[in-house]
Amino acid sequence: MSNAARLRDSTQIVLPRAVLEGLEPPLDDEFTVTIVADGEDRCRVIGSPVEIKATSEFLVRRGIPVQ
Repeated sequence: MSNAARLRDSTQIVLPRAVLEGLEPPLDDEFTVTIVADGEDRCRVIGSPVEIKATSEFLVRRGIPVQ
């Protein structure tokens, strides 16, 4: 059985808001994800595990480290 933390990690990416500046429109155009504010300085990119994996690869190709 999956644990909640592992499932959550496969469906979201948490990043500093400044990292997503200028990348939010391309993310919205290319992937089926939702970007929501998480406090004043962070954002969550939320989507299916398949979309999150593709989004992570997109970000890494642009030099943004994703854990």
